[in-house]
Amino acid sequence: MPDIHVTAIPAFTDNYIWLIRATGNDCAVVDPGDASPVIEVLRRQGLDLRYILLTHHHPDHVGGAQSLRTRFHAEVFGPQDTRIQGVDHVLREGDTARLPLLGLDFDVIEVPGHTATHIAYHGHGLLFCGDTLFSVGCGRLFEGSAEQMQQSLDKLAALPAQTQVYCGHEYTLSNCRFALAVEPENEALQSRAQQVEDARKAGRMTLPSRLGEELLVNPFLRTRHRSVIQSARKRNPAATAGAATLAVIRDWKDHA
Repeated sequence: MPDIHVTAIPAFTDNYIWLIRATGNDCAVVDPGDASPVIEVLRRQGLDLRYILLTHHHPDHVGGAQSLRTRFHAEVFGPQDTRIQGVDHVLREGDTARLPLLGLDFDVIEVPGHTATHIAYHGHGLLFCGDTLFSVGCGRLFEGSAEQMQQSLDKLAALPAQTQVYCGHEYTLSNCRFALAVEPENEALQSRAQQVEDARKAGRMTLPSRLGEELLVNPFLRTRHRSVIQSARKRNPAATAGAATLAVIRDWKDHA
């Protein structure tokens, strides 16, 4: 297995652009919403940008892709979406994003919900999931339904427990606070929330998380657990396990 290094390039107020390296100076970036911080890191570290991986069309994830593509002649991978310009490799469920100069391949998973055409990249024990799955949370349902998001999260939940989760934003602290409102007696969540609070106070990032831990603490991955369903039913007595509970707690968080 290649020796893979993933580092965060902070952007805007809470975005992370992920930089992937294996051997040598060739690299890839995931969801470069802003080109400037990427260019600075490449210059400082003497790296050659070869590939750009895009998960969805929102400007804070694709805004820098075209200028980076032009400047570095990098290949762009992304979903089939006319709102994203300059995609060299259009990807769908079951496709593989091949990065031969890095010796890496990533399986493509369609995960609609946050947007209609959202995709995720999984391989080598890593998951780049954009704004579908967050640490202790999930993305807003801007273009999809709760049913679609439930199906998408089920796909991600089925990946190996040791999978490292690289999502698009530093939302973990606020996500923990909401999750504790949903499951106040969840001891694993209580522990995670304290770790996150300590990390943020010290100026440390909270990512990547581990999928196995997310299954213990993330209410949006726990919509079939009794405690989450019971909390949802306090707001809507008709809530049932799965997508119906997800819809209730997503709406709850949106208006919290």
